[in-house]
Amino acid sequence: MASENPFSSILKALAKPDGGEFGKYFSLPALNDPRIDKLPYSIRILLESAIRNCDEFQVKSKDVEKILDWENTSPKQVEIPFKPARVLLQDFTGVPAVVDLACMRDAMNNLGGDSNKINPLVPVDLVIDHSVQVDVARSENAVQANMELEFQRNKERFAFLKWGSNAFDNMLVVPPGSGIVHQVNLEYLARVVFNRNGLLYPDSVVGTDSHTTMIDGLGVAGWGVGGIEAEATMLGQPMSMVLPGVVGFKLTGKLRDGMTATDLVLTVTQMLRKHGVVGKFVEFHGEGMRELSLADRATIANMSPEYGATMGFFPVDHVTLQYLKLTGRSDDTVSMIEAYLRANKMFVDYSEPESKTVYSSNLELNLEDVEPCVSGPKRPHDRVPLKEMKADWHSCLDNRVGFKGFAVSKEAQSKVAEFNFNGTPAKLRHGDVVIAAITSCTNTSNPSVMLGAALVAKKACELGLEVKPWIKTSLAPGSGVVTKYLAKSGLQKYLNQLGFSIVGYGCTTCIGNSGDIHEAVASAIVDNDLVASAVLSGNRNFEGRVHPLTRANYLASPPLVVAYALAGTVDIDFGTEPIGTGKDGKQIFFRDIWPSSKEVAEVVQASVLPDMFKATYEAITKGNSMWNQLSVASGTLYEWDPKSTYIHEPPYFKGMTMSPPGPHGVKDAYCLLNFGDSITTDHISPAGSIHKDSPAAKYLMERGVDRRDFNSYGSRRGNDEIMARGTFANIRIVNKHLKGEVGPKTVHIPSGEKLSVFDAAMKYRNEGRDTIILAGAEYGSGSSRDWAAKGPMLLGVKAVISKSFERIHRSNLVGMGIIPLCFKAGEDAETLGLTGEELYTIGLPNNVSEIKPGQDVTVVTNNGKSFTCTLRFDTEVELAYFNHGGILQYVIRNLIKQ
Repeated sequence: MASENPFSSILKALAKPDGGEFGKYFSLPALNDPRIDKLPYSIRILLESAIRNCDEFQVKSKDVEKILDWENTSPKQVEIPFKPARVLLQDFTGVPAVVDLACMRDAMNNLGGDSNKINPLVPVDLVIDHSVQVDVARSENAVQANMELEFQRNKERFAFLKWGSNAFDNMLVVPPGSGIVHQVNLEYLARVVFNRNGLLYPDSVVGTDSHTTMIDGLGVAGWGVGGIEAEATMLGQPMSMVLPGVVGFKLTGKLRDGMTATDLVLTVTQMLRKHGVVGKFVEFHGEGMRELSLADRATIANMSPEYGATMGFFPVDHVTLQYLKLTGRSDDTVSMIEAYLRANKMFVDYSEPESKTVYSSNLELNLEDVEPCVSGPKRPHDRVPLKEMKADWHSCLDNRVGFKGFAVSKEAQSKVAEFNFNGTPAKLRHGDVVIAAITSCTNTSNPSVMLGAALVAKKACELGLEVKPWIKTSLAPGSGVVTKYLAKSGLQKYLNQLGFSIVGYGCTTCIGNSGDIHEAVASAIVDNDLVASAVLSGNRNFEGRVHPLTRANYLASPPLVVAYALAGTVDIDFGTEPIGTGKDGKQIFFRDIWPSSKEVAEVVQASVLPDMFKATYEAITKGNSMWNQLSVASGTLYEWDPKSTYIHEPPYFKGMTMSPPGPHGVKDAYCLLNFGDSITTDHISPAGSIHKDSPAAKYLMERGVDRRDFNSYGSRRGNDEIMARGTFANIRIVNKHLKGEVGPKTVHIPSGEKLSVFDAAMKYRNEGRDTIILAGAEYGSGSSRDWAAKGPMLLGVKAVISKSFERIHRSNLVGMGIIPLCFKAGEDAETLGLTGEELYTIGLPNNVSEIKPGQDVTVVTNNGKSFTCTLRFDTEVELAYFNHGGILQYVIRNLIKQ
């Protein structure tokens, strides 16, 4: 059991400059260990956490030594425990997390334990930002109209979250309409350094959203985890992680005139994807850091999931401190943060020589080499320089169907669809823009690109340019601060004039909450099989995510979103072709509307003020009238309503006893789905709209829910019945069993019937058959979606065999008791001659002590094939979860025993 901290001798007092003390802290310099000076700053945070939490039970002295010896241990894939300081949730992932906690309380009760032990032990902040949809756009009244619809649809979910904030300790819920979780985290929630009961320590956070990494730009160690892992962290369990390698990314020089943070982040994303950083930390350093604003750093950190790193970390320096003051943190707090980080060797001072930090590998970028670019049409790391965009678009039309191809025949490429828009004749071609959205945490937290977009709008309006009325334009800021500085600058009116009026404060288009496009436009696209485009300032553009009818989706900076909306097409060379015709009949080019960096900086300087942050966040905690009027039940145990289609008691703990069930192998399982590469969590568990012919739609209609009230899969994540039916329900999913047909169906192998994935899974289950999934590389990339593991588990999937897994998704599969296996290098289903129609047997011992992390496992088929896979339980703790049937079962049994 736990014992006294063996490092108590290095607990020191941190003196205030004017006498007295800030508090006590575990001093890294007091270890007198020369290895500390060579550690990356991100690893020093892991080291401090291990020292502070060392109890020789959950965290041991030998774990501290592993981290101190990082230079030698990190290449060896050693396992360490980590206890983050807090947990961050958004509502799509937060609702199922609170459902699980409520269900765990019931399970504790049923097993004779104390249900109040199911309580967060660390601060939990939940920001409701994923529910607002762009139902109304291009209207001064859009914010209010969309918010009213959001509350109508989600009243039950919101009331449940409000119950959770009262029923659980340490849980703050930030109401709808406040902003995007990562921007609220950056501007308000982040502590940078905690002072808890007189003990000082670095802020660190895990969040149930993969873009939690945005906070790394503020020098706070944070990354995305699955909801299942986050729940265990809330309940005091250490996270088990492999001590990561750290890629040192040196920045030199400064951005050229007119370049944006978005151009920079898309360049960095492509470089890091090429370098290979999955499972690693990336730490930025070098003299170029002095030139990089905190908002630009946050933009780069935000896209860590897109370049594959666990973190994109920027250590705290003078730029960080300036930002903390700008965003309304008190002078006392900022001086405490600086004093602590300097005393503990965690502060970068550019007036001192650069430290002797050692990295696992190194990259370098001269900021002067960054050029304007976008990414797409289907992946965030497929960067296209702006000057090559027209040629790239035409090659995408020509290329066979793939990440860079639509296979449109030469004769069909010039097709023009004529339609009638509100009484006006209109035309659409391949590549025409039908959605232009300034959206997403990546960019809306950055005043330079937001005010840059407003300056483009101003110049365009003054020259007489307009946006075609059928393009769905929207602006969704990440916090109320954006509205305040746009108003102060006097530029919002120009955005409104072009149709970019504010539609709400939340994620909107970036997560697929783009709302409907006009029926006439939709019909023109469908009837003529057009490849229509969306241009958005987001971070994800996977197929089927942004909108079902936009097959080409490009990520771009907010000013470029405005430029493409004005051009009306992605089929344009901005260097040589005019964007449009001005009021005097003169051709207007891109260069005529693009602001200089100096113009942008002057507007930022004059318009972004500390009082705006203070006023916004004082109001945030008071809620709004719709939220405050929600009445909720009291009581610490939730009263489940069997008729609810939003909140349903999940079956995870039914029949659970105090004895772990032990590990399971797989015998004579059918392959439910046979996939290629890059199956994302959007494919596995879509967040967007519920298709009218889907099993989930059938379930809702049987319960009297009208089609217009279906809402999205994301908003229904508190109901396991709907989510099981929504698993693999993405309309763009490609399953090899269907021989080229695209869509959410599969073949029931014994009968040859083509069924929805849910119906096929239930048929196998009723026949008493296990199922597995075959997949290619990067299985489970994209959002940190725990339903992408919960759903397959509820469908009866026992194992996934792939070429490689995305980090968070693999740990989610482990958390739900699904076996992750990797083909050996150079092998996959194709090279092994597997059709997916065989029966698969995976032999595992019945005793967990006989299984080792990362061991070889033999898979045998009924037609005599046999091949070896790597078992991707990566740590001893993960094997313990598997032994217990899942991470939550493990936590419940442990809490009862304590």
